[in-house]
Amino acid sequence: MIKEKADKLIIEYSPKIYGFAVKKAFSLEESEELAAEMVKEVYLSLLEANEVFNVEGYVWRICEHTYAKYVNSTKKHQGISLDGMEIPYYDNYNLGEKDEDLKKLRQEIGFLSEKRRQIIYSFYYEGKSIQKIATEEDLSEGTIKWHLNKARNDLKENFSMERKVGSLGISPIEAICFDHNGQPGSKGGPEVYLDDKINLNIVYSVYDSPKTKEGIAEEMGMTPVYLEDRIAFLAKNGFLVETSGKRYTTYVKFTPRERSLEQEEEILKSKIKVADSILKSYVPKVKEAIKKITDIYIPSGNPELFEATAIFYAIVNKFDLPIVKNVSPYLIRTLDGGEYYVTVNLKSEIIDPGFKPILEESTRDYTACGSMTRNSWKYSTVKAWSCDSRFSTRKGMWQNNLNTDYDAIYEVICGDIEDNKANEEKFKRLRERGFITDDGRLNVLVVKKSMEEFDALIPSPEKEQLDEFAKIAIEQAVMLAKNYPPQMQDFIVFEFVKWYVDNTIAMIVLDKLYDSGEYKPLTQTEKATANLLVFSDKLPQ
Repeated sequence: MIKEKADKLIIEYSPKIYGFAVKKAFSLEESEELAAEMVKEVYLSLLEANEVFNVEGYVWRICEHTYAKYVNSTKKHQGISLDGMEIPYYDNYNLGEKDEDLKKLRQEIGFLSEKRRQIIYSFYYEGKSIQKIATEEDLSEGTIKWHLNKARNDLKENFSMERKVGSLGISPIEAICFDHNGQPGSKGGPEVYLDDKINLNIVYSVYDSPKTKEGIAEEMGMTPVYLEDRIAFLAKNGFLVETSGKRYTTYVKFTPRERSLEQEEEILKSKIKVADSILKSYVPKVKEAIKKITDIYIPSGNPELFEATAIFYAIVNKFDLPIVKNVSPYLIRTLDGGEYYVTVNLKSEIIDPGFKPILEESTRDYTACGSMTRNSWKYSTVKAWSCDSRFSTRKGMWQNNLNTDYDAIYEVICGDIEDNKANEEKFKRLRERGFITDDGRLNVLVVKKSMEEFDALIPSPEKEQLDEFAKIAIEQAVMLAKNYPPQMQDFIVFEFVKWYVDNTIAMIVLDKLYDSGEYKPLTQTEKATANLLVFSDKLPQ
């Protein structure tokens, strides 16, 4: 390039180069030295170049290169300063002592409030003026200076402080499964939000005691900047609740990480006592009441199948024990329309492994999913109730209990669809669920009544019996609640008493009916519809 053109470009770019150097340097003397070196390199390069098509980019590439060389030669074993704090400036990234300081400083910046973190970043990393930052943040210049001063003081104070990593940062919890009681949202149940391990541990971090965002971050061994969006997301969907002092708590129930076999057997013993009472005084009333139901389709022709299912329905739906507590805070309301109580099941350690259960019932599995109700999405005259347990062969729990199954069942009931190519997927699904037999028969219990009409026929227990059971349940609940943090104890008592007469007690009652020989064992085909009732305005043709 001819000298005259190079001289003209240098005159044009010198002020810009000086401004660039001021941002990169940490004193006036250093900025002048750096600017002079940059101008020299740019000028010599322009003279040597034949033609430059993008002058702007060419100049700044040379300035960046010059600055990099300057750092290597002049600053390699020095540090840059933030109000007296030494920040190492190395051209390599071996994890030496000074690199640990740099990591520590970056971590501490992450612990600043969002506002101060943004101001620090704008001022030191982006090189913006106080005036510009004040305009962007809609604050006065004095307020920006105050934030900078406070941030520098916090960083100096915390830099030498040893932050403790909480237990979740070393050993995060993992969920075995998620349960909910209520209506899931359009996206699903609590697993949609808590199946993410970080989200799960954020919620658990505030379970035993409320924490600020910074407290959550310390417990998890992370910086707040990485957690803020997640915390806001969980709060908007009800899994975190903000309390005083900008601290968060949660009303999600986590099962205790320690369990006692002796305590569990005591609870089971009380439930067996209740089951015996129900079997003696209440089950006969249910049997008598359902004799009035004659419009019913029993695929196997075995009336015991319907009778046992009706008994199960009655036990889990009619024993509403009296308990008065305000549990509205515990109801998780999500943005996708979900409204439910949440239980996260954690792996637990047995604290009394030497205890030997003496009850035969202790060896049995009382896991169950229900009571579940489903409407047909297409037909208003169809509804279903079910509970999945070891008495049935249905798999997949509530996630696999689809509303569309009952659309297809009703179409089979009405004879509106045939088992042909056009309906291949529907019939494949019904066969997988066991709702269509190998010879093509519908294999579900169908009652020609609405669910509400059926429920009205089932007798309610006597008040004296409900009060008696509530007294037993409260005694157990108060002891059980001690295993939970303070904010959860009201809910633990309410939940235990409210649903004390549950699937477990219903299963104990059925076990007694089958073990005694009063009912003959279920066949595999019958297990597909055991404890499942379809309510319809029509019976299969």
